[in-house]
Amino acid sequence: MINSKKITAVFWVSIALVSVFIIWGAFFPSNVEYVLGLVDSFISDTFGWFYLLVTTGFVLLALYLIFGPYGKIKLGKPDDKPEYSYFTWFAFLFTAGMGVGLVFYGVTEPVTHYYSPPSADPETIAAAEESMQYTLFHWGFHPWATYAVVALTLAYFKFRHRAPALISSAFAPLIGDRSKSGLGIAIDTLAVFATVFGIATSLGLGATQITAGLSYTFEGIPNTLTTNLIVILIVTGLFILSATTGINRGIRYLSWANIVLAVALMLFVFILGSSVQMIESFTTTMGNYLQNLPSMTFNMNAFTGDRKFLDAWTLFYWAWWIGWSPFVGTFIARVSRGRTIREFVIGVTAVPVLFSAIWFSIFGIAGLEMDTAEGGVIHQLMNEMGNEVALFAFLESQPLASVVVGVAVLLISSFFITSADSGTFVLGMLTTGGKLNPSMTVKAIWGVILAAIAAVLLWSGGLSALQMAMLIAAFPFAILMIFMCISLVKALKSEHGILRMERKQREHDPEFRAKLRKELRKKRKGFQKTLPDAEDERES
Repeated sequence: MINSKKITAVFWVSIALVSVFIIWGAFFPSNVEYVLGLVDSFISDTFGWFYLLVTTGFVLLALYLIFGPYGKIKLGKPDDKPEYSYFTWFAFLFTAGMGVGLVFYGVTEPVTHYYSPPSADPETIAAAEESMQYTLFHWGFHPWATYAVVALTLAYFKFRHRAPALISSAFAPLIGDRSKSGLGIAIDTLAVFATVFGIATSLGLGATQITAGLSYTFEGIPNTLTTNLIVILIVTGLFILSATTGINRGIRYLSWANIVLAVALMLFVFILGSSVQMIESFTTTMGNYLQNLPSMTFNMNAFTGDRKFLDAWTLFYWAWWIGWSPFVGTFIARVSRGRTIREFVIGVTAVPVLFSAIWFSIFGIAGLEMDTAEGGVIHQLMNEMGNEVALFAFLESQPLASVVVGVAVLLISSFFITSADSGTFVLGMLTTGGKLNPSMTVKAIWGVILAAIAAVLLWSGGLSALQMAMLIAAFPFAILMIFMCISLVKALKSEHGILRMERKQREHDPEFRAKLRKELRKKRKGFQKTLPDAEDERES
């Protein structure tokens, strides 16, 4: 039974809205695909520039937080220590941030860009170089900076000022007590909506790739919608089972397993592949990426008129990262108590970007080499059977193919389970007033809903419907994120001034300290008024 005292209005409003969408998609799938297509086209054609500018702003803010004056402020009280080791922390980041996506697109995206590059001639050396550059661009600083600003904002208010772990709490410096009223409910509901569709997109990707892997390996398993739905049903049961163990057991152990399996698979491909070429690709791609980052960031194809690549890839990714940011940001914030702002932002941006560059340099180069050596076999299979078969077509050519494919399916399944488990955990937090340990009943309800949304979107239009829903859900949340950043900077600026005065007070003579004491109390009192109300930690 649901304890009504443990949940908030956000839970009921979110359940109602999501239920309407599920019913709509279940009974009128073609209408869902049609409406999503109209809205998606309007947003991408009219507001594509908005996504580019917003994500760029997040990158600039992340750089400012690293090199600016607030880097030493701790996400917690002065004596708080990090709750998790670096290895566990990075495992959480990797698993929650984009684990399923890296496996899905590791071979698919470089091969696709090789045949349809943004500007180079297809199937040339220049196309291969550009494909690697843009793949890293889509998985580089922009997504992780997007995650970082949301996670930092939530962690700052939660652990330093003991506010509820809610998106609405971050708006208190701007809107005051209205963050606890109907406006706050609307903000948190929008965050839930974006989170649901963000996670559902990844669940859909994971389900289609698991199905493709099983179908490609075993002739008796068809690659159909029915099989996708069966996979979703089975994995839903597994991640709900994992959710019963809590963050310090289920999610932590699965995250460790994900890292070990991913690194093992990556080393296997690296050792048996063109290792020197992969290393050279890594350095070349990093150099091209850093050198061309400004032009790639702001390129809207305003003069060429060719928007196909931009709409299908860059805008989709920017929307995906924004849509995932309330989920990933809340989860990262939950596991980041005790770290300084500088340590946090560097850890959340630099380390995952480096890992992504290594991952794509290995799988991308290996996939391109196999594809070109065998006359475009991977690209042909992708056109005939879908993008989800690219990884398995590549792995089938490796020694011990059946074992390696089995490891890949296990890795995808583990990522699938961990992402969904983390997602139910975050949705439980957002709909129970920011409780750090939501009840199992609430998490189970959200687990079923996530599975239903993924199934409905696949039923309505496959991966294209998933992508369209993601782009639409991310748009309003991107606007909220702008105000979150403003609120964070405002609070940091105020607190930094207070901390500087406190240091001066300690350093100077008693007469000076007496003179500043009154002003310091006034500033501290004014700053506290702008913060969300603290909650009872026993309820967290």
